[in-house]
Amino acid sequence: MSFVITGSVAYDYLMSFPGRFSDHILPDQLEHLSLSFLADSMRRERGGVAANIAYTMKLLGADPVIFATVGDDFGDYRHWLEEQGIDTSHIVRIPDELTATFFVSTDLDQNQIANFYTGAMAHAREHSLASRGLTDASLVLISPNDPVAMLNYAIECKANDIPFAYDPSQQIARLSGEDLKQSVPGATFLMCNEYELAMILDKTGWTLDELRAEVETIVLTLGKKGSVIYHGDEEVDVPVAELERIDDPTGAGDAYRAGFFAARMAGLPWRVSGRMGALCSAYALENVGTTAHRFTIDEFIERYTQAFGPEPALDQLKQPLAVG
Repeated sequence: MSFVITGSVAYDYLMSFPGRFSDHILPDQLEHLSLSFLADSMRRERGGVAANIAYTMKLLGADPVIFATVGDDFGDYRHWLEEQGIDTSHIVRIPDELTATFFVSTDLDQNQIANFYTGAMAHAREHSLASRGLTDASLVLISPNDPVAMLNYAIECKANDIPFAYDPSQQIARLSGEDLKQSVPGATFLMCNEYELAMILDKTGWTLDELRAEVETIVLTLGKKGSVIYHGDEEVDVPVAELERIDDPTGAGDAYRAGFFAARMAGLPWRVSGRMGALCSAYALENVGTTAHRFTIDEFIERYTQAFGPEPALDQLKQPLAVG
């Protein structure tokens, strides 16, 4: 059985703006908004939510399977993933298409303005878990992808009794209330931040208590305030990990998910799962690029101990995981 991650695989163009976006936005001219920001640096990185999560999970000893669609330009990225030991057998190449591409500018306050070109990702709706022989998955993480594909995977998981985690994230704006009502109920996990939670509640008309009744566990990230895990009647507050620096916020949420799910796959408690997510997020924040951070399991445990105190349960990370 495998841990399957559906979602985007993309190239990221990361740009830095040496000022503050807010200084150049006139509130009384928003309906005529037309701005251009001159970036003083740019890097092309490998990214995409599914690949980002898989990369950090691999560092923690997990062996996830990426299920995604890519374009003709994916060859070097595939080779790199395979060098990291990540399974690419379910990354489907779409002829005559480009791999999805993410363009983002970050200002001095770590605010971001971004555009995402869907490219080959739009074809994800044409492929199912069943068509790839993935219906025996131990868990399917439905992360940001083609919106129709996300809905299809949620429906397919429920029809086949496959546990799934639903992570609408950047696609929350494209999902209607009806889409959310079809996809969220029955999820083992719902992943979101404060704004996304507010959007879900607004679009569906649910209260937080009603939403909690629809899913087993909600993992709510709160930025600098940490995160909270709602599981049944439990509410587990998770602090942030202390940062050495902040180089780039891109990919921090993906890294959190990777740490959280690697912990769950290892059978670790909720509080440890959240703190592992927080620490992985810190690693991502301290590096430019979503897959630029590196650590060994021993290094991770040492830093976890420095951040949160000793945790004997982390020795479980040194053992082979029960699932891929």
